[in-house]
Order: sequence, then C-alpha cells, then structure tokens
Amino acid sequence: MEEGDRPEKPVAIKGIERELICPACKELFTHPLILPCQHNVCHKCVKEILFAFEDSFADGGSESSNPSSPRIKNSSPSLDRIDRLSRSAWQRRSFGWRGFGVYTSRKRNSLTPRSSLFPCPGCQRDIDLGERGVNGLFRNFTLETIVERYRQAARAAVAIMCDFCKPPPQESTKSCMDCSASYCNECFKVHHPWGTVKAQHEYVAPTTNFRPKILMCPEHEMERVNMYCEICRRPVCHLCKLGGSHANHRVTTMSTAYKTLKEKLSKDIEYLISKESQVKAHITQLDLLLKETECNSERAKEEASQSFEKLSHVLEEKKSAALRAIEASKNLRLEKLQTQAEEYQGLLENNGLVGYAQEVLKETDPSCFVQTAKQLHVRIQKATESLRSFRPAAKVTFEDFVVDVSKQEEMLGHLSFLSSGLEIPEIKEEQSRMYDQALISWECPGKTSSADTYVLEYHKLKREEENATWQEMEVCSKSTVIPDLDDDSSYAFRVRGYKGSICSPWSREVILRTPPAPVFHFLFDDQCGYNTEHLLLNPRRTSVESRAGLPLLLGSERVQVGCYPTLDYIIGDTGIAKGKHFWAFSVEAYSYLVKVGVVPGNKLQKLFHDAHDVTSPRYEQDSGHDSESEDVFDSSQTFTLVTLGRKKFFIPLTPAAPKDPASRILPLPSCLGICLDCDKGKVGFYDAGRMKCLYECEVDCSSIMYPAFALMGGAAVHLEEAVTAKCPQEYHDDI
Repeated sequence: MEEGDRPEKPVAIKGIERELICPACKELFTHPLILPCQHNVCHKCVKEILFAFEDSFADGGSESSNPSSPRIKNSSPSLDRIDRLSRSAWQRRSFGWRGFGVYTSRKRNSLTPRSSLFPCPGCQRDIDLGERGVNGLFRNFTLETIVERYRQAARAAVAIMCDFCKPPPQESTKSCMDCSASYCNECFKVHHPWGTVKAQHEYVAPTTNFRPKILMCPEHEMERVNMYCEICRRPVCHLCKLGGSHANHRVTTMSTAYKTLKEKLSKDIEYLISKESQVKAHITQLDLLLKETECNSERAKEEASQSFEKLSHVLEEKKSAALRAIEASKNLRLEKLQTQAEEYQGLLENNGLVGYAQEVLKETDPSCFVQTAKQLHVRIQKATESLRSFRPAAKVTFEDFVVDVSKQEEMLGHLSFLSSGLEIPEIKEEQSRMYDQALISWECPGKTSSADTYVLEYHKLKREEENATWQEMEVCSKSTVIPDLDDDSSYAFRVRGYKGSICSPWSREVILRTPPAPVFHFLFDDQCGYNTEHLLLNPRRTSVESRAGLPLLLGSERVQVGCYPTLDYIIGDTGIAKGKHFWAFSVEAYSYLVKVGVVPGNKLQKLFHDAHDVTSPRYEQDSGHDSESEDVFDSSQTFTLVTLGRKKFFIPLTPAAPKDPASRILPLPSCLGICLDCDKGKVGFYDAGRMKCLYECEVDCSSIMYPAFALMGGAAVHLEEAVTAKCPQEYHDDI
C-alpha cells in the first residue's frame, strides 16, 4: 500500500477546501488538468471554456454578447467569466491581433475544442496550449487523490460497496488499483487467487479514485514520462527530448527532479510552519481589521444618515417657512379683495352707497339735504372714478413665491462622499524627544478641517523580525508621551487622523533612537561654587544664564589687553558613582562661549579656585577659539569638557583629532546629550536629536562624577524636561 493512498482522518485535510476548488466551476476538482501556467482546472471546465471561446469566432461574438443567448443560459455558472473572455478575444481578433493563436473551425458535435489559446480563470491570462491543445495537458493525479481523500473524509459514514457481490452487495474492504474495482474479502479471494498473477496486484483501502500506475506522455501516448523539462516545468518522455518540442530544452531525470522539488517544497513548508506565530499574529491583526471595518462601516452609515437627516431637517424648515409665507400672503390678499368686492356691492341699486344716496334724495329740507349731500357726493365721485379705472386690490398670482431649487438640485446631484479626506499628519522630528519615554509631536500641513482623534503606532526595530507588530495609542491632541522604552534602541513611528469614520493615510514613518543609557535626573546646584554675581538661575533651577552686569564692569580694571574674564562654573546637584547615565540640554544660539562635560568630586575645589584667575583663551585648553596657534593636548587634564559657542561644536584637539581646524568644527545641534559610562571610564557627547555620537574620550571615574557647565559672556543653558523631572508622572505633567 502506498503512503499517499492510506485513509486519512478528516482532521488531516481540514482547512484545505479552498485549495481543492476549481476556479472555473467553483466546485471540487473533477479530473483536474495542469495548465502551462501551473494552475489546475477541471477537464470538463476546460472544454466548456474553449467551446464558448471558439463560439465567439464562429458567431462573431453575437451570441456570447447577448445575455438572452440559450447557449449561455444552459452553460455552467462559470461561463459569465468565459463570456467576457470570449468577447475580449473576438475584439482582439477583429482588430487583427496576430499573436492570438491558431483558430480551427469545428463542428457542433465535436468533442474536443481545437483553439490553441485558453483564458485561464486562475491567473486571468491567455495561455497557449500548443498544437495538441487539451490533449497535451497532464492530468493532476496527486490533486485528484487529495480531492478523493477529502470526499471520503466528508462522507465517512457512506460505505463503498463491493463491485462483484450478488445483490445485496457487501461493504468493500479493499480496492485493487490494477483492476480499478472494489472488493469484499470473499470476492477478493475469488478474483485474486493465491499463486496467480492477480495475486500480485496492488490493493489499497476502499476508494473510488483509481489512478494509473504509470504516467504516460500526452504527446506520445505509448511512452511513459521519465524526464522533467526545467524550461517548461513539466514531465516529458525521451521522444519529446529527441525530436519533439523539448529537443533543445534543459531536462533532468525524474528522480532528480522529484528529489529537488520535494526538498524545496519541504523547506518552504518548514519555513511557513516556523513562522506560525507570525502568521497567527497577522490573522489576529486581520480579525481586528475585520471588526474595525464592521465598526467603521456602521459609524459611516450612522454619519451618512445624520447628514441626510440634517439636510431633511433644513428642507422641512424651509418648506414650513415657505408655506407659512404663502398662507399669510393669501389671507392678506383675500381680505383686500373681499373688502373691494363689498365696496362694489354697495354701488348696486337699492344697496349700499347707492341705496343710501337714493334715500338722501328724498330729503325736501334744503338745509338738511345740503348738510348730508356734500360728503355723500364726494363718496359717489370716488366710486365713479373707481368704476372707470377698475383694478383688483391684490394680485391673484403667486410668482413671487416660486421656490428656485435648480442650483440646489444640481448640488444634490453632485452630493457624494468626502473624496479629499483628511490631511496626512507629519511627525515633527525637531519637536519630538526620545529618552526612556518619548514625546512625539505632529501637525497637519494643510488648511482643511483637522481630525478629531489620532492613532499613533510604533514598534521597536529588530533585525531578526521582518514584520514587527505595531502598538497603537489613541490620542485627542497632536502630541503624546510613550513610556517604558528600551535604552539604545530604534523605534519607528507613524500617525493617522480620524474624523468620524473617515481616516487619513498613514504619515511617513519616522525612526527615532533612544539614548544609550538611562536618563540621569538632576538640577543645577545653587550652593556649591555658584557665582551669584555672574550667573542667574531660574526658580526651578533648570536654566542658567551668564550676565555681564555692573560687577563685571567694576572688575574690568583687572582685565589687561588681550585677556578675557574667566569662565563661571556650575555643576549638577547630584553625583554619579557607578553605572551608565545620559542627560541632555540645549544651548541658546546667541551664546558666545559654553563648556560642558563632567568633573570629579575631588577636583571641585580646584575647579572653582582656578575659575577666579584671569586667563587668555589663546592658552586655555579646549577653548575652541583659535588665535593662530596650535593647542597642545594636555594628558594631565583633570576635567573633561568640550567647547560650544556661536552655534558651533568644537571637537577638542587630541593626538587622534584632525589637525585642520575646520574639520574640528561642527554645527551646534539644537539639543546636546552627554553619556557617562563609569564602568568603562568613557564619556560621549551626542547630538540628542539624532542620538549620534559627536565625540568620545576616556575619563577617570575613580571619584564621584558631577555634570559640569561653564559660561562666559552672554550665554544660557537649559536642561531638558526629561532630566529635571524626578518621576515619569512629573515629566508627563510638564509636557
């Protein structure tokens, strides 16, 4: 019994259904054929597709383009795709596309289509089948066996009956691959007697899938395949290699191809299995995306409904206002016309004004008649004039109340979803800070409406991980603090905006690096050596500024020609005894001369004592000011300081430093960092924005080390918030 034909448990093939579905009929494969593009299609589907494909030429595409064509109605469900392919093929032929292939007419009762071009439903490309067409395709017996095992697992309760039992048949116990039949135990003994040739037949567990034992060449039907063409990637026989279509192709033996392809497939499968955790992570991410899509779609529906309800509400208000205006105008006009009608009614005989005048004429007393007739005559004259120039008291038309909605109809006709979307946010690297926790800031460059919320994603960059999992934070502002970051690590950040169900594309990924050591917290020391005459500390002791005030002018009598006052030193209020630590600060751009670094605790007295001597920068170690003379590196230096000033960073002149002064001058970063490694006895000076080391040297850490700063002239130094904060919460509140 072959290993491939052993009955499998349903669990063994669970989850592979989609691999066993024909891309044309969307059902389980039936006698699948391998196309030159390595896709599989049922044998019957190949013929149906080619029949419909050729009909597009024979009928000029008329039937295939007609939805009511009986042929299309009676064909398989996959012929919607076939119909489209055949129409496109006819169009190519109509325009004289010469690369289409060979078309050979056929009769309606022909069983084998003869077109050499086949529209693959798997890769959506036209595949050349060659001169033999369908007859030149291999049958995929391996796939057919797997499909049969799947069918058996699906109908495990349905038994395969013996083919030779008299009615009623018994359940079969084995199937003979040579006889292509199933047998019960008794019938198998009868038809495969011991000591005969049939006793040597190969038998397997009951099955309905009988595959040939030898794979024959489709081009040379009497020859078995024994080689593999590496160019066409298909099995061939020796006649194909000697004088057939594979004569000039590179071939290898079937055993070699079997071994090579099996090793490749095994390695690929092992790789995929080894990445199971990564696949599961992606599946989890996709599940979250599915839920998010569902949630966002419901939110989008709700927002769309609200938008249309708002429009409907506005229209209802406008409608009510218009109807009220028309009703009010109608009532006013009716009142005027009614009054006018009553006035004209009074002009009739024995009625109203005329009747009253007729009664007045009956008066015989002249004085009484004159008294009444004067006013009555005026009224009669007005009525006469009104009768001669009759005009209705109000308009009967309402043309002033016609609502013009043409523009609104046009606007509503163009009503659609917001196409421009939100502006893509940009992470501002110069405003962002990376320490053991990160402050990430961003902004939207455009003038469109900003987002309501933002989602910031980040992950740590690792060489061994190809696809790291992003961690996300939902933020209502344009900056946030991310805690608990690893030292000396690079992180990638990206952000997108959300406004309701609308989201912007992701911003450009920004990679920032954390310091090489934990952040060291301290403030400026206002006790030890602090010169209150020349230095000014802010109340929080986070900033220091040198000031050239009255005391400096009073002391100018000590200053000789070519000399300058000394530096004013200030140190941190906390010392470092061991370990590796990092702190950062910024220097104002207007600063003339600033020195920064570290100083041992046993040298503090010497530091502040020497600070009161007058010295010239020409001879001061590492002053950074070149007075046309070479500074000589003094190995007995007790302090490790570098010079900053006038927007420049000056690399100290050491035996290993470049001799050219211009090569030792760098632009001053907006934020500087110092990393002290007491265990290794090294101190490094960093561009804190990019975490790039600008200069590193050895230092004696046998004593407690203190951060040291020196200022002269107009200068100012500000410690970073992450350094002055004593705890993460304080840092967060400060930001």
